[in-house]
Amino acid sequence: MNASFVREVFSGVYASDFGLWNLNFGEVARHRCTIGAQNVKLLFNIVPESAKYLADRDIAEIAKSTVFNHRPDALCVSGLTAGIPASTSALQKVKQAVPNTVVFANTGVSMENLEEIIRVADGAIVGTTFKYDGKFENHVDENRVREFMSKVKILRTKI
Repeated sequence: MNASFVREVFSGVYASDFGLWNLNFGEVARHRCTIGAQNVKLLFNIVPESAKYLADRDIAEIAKSTVFNHRPDALCVSGLTAGIPASTSALQKVKQAVPNTVVFANTGVSMENLEEIIRVADGAIVGTTFKYDGKFENHVDENRVREFMSKVKILRTKI
């Protein structure tokens, strides 16, 4: 695999279960140039797990300003925690707000909701679903990965 990307919360100020996050994308952009990593794609999580944006702005506004100010390679929309799905309405609001930007469902994509998610989002970050018994703390179950990806291939032919 030649994946060259970073998925992280790069901008904004959030109150979270881990304390306050006050992020400075300028530092990230400068570091990226300093280490010669301009080819590394940046996937901006605009709805981080277990956190709330401190400004009184809806997700569409956050998506628009993030795209305008930072030119991300993709936006990620999360649910409350790993394994909890992002709401379909949040994904739709982001996709409608920035239709020319790649939007990923960042958490909670499963066999049960895959079809619904793939109709709205451009892709998904999948982790917990691939684990034994679908539990975050377990190791990856290759059979679950194969089963999931088989369903993805079938759904791609329908969409």
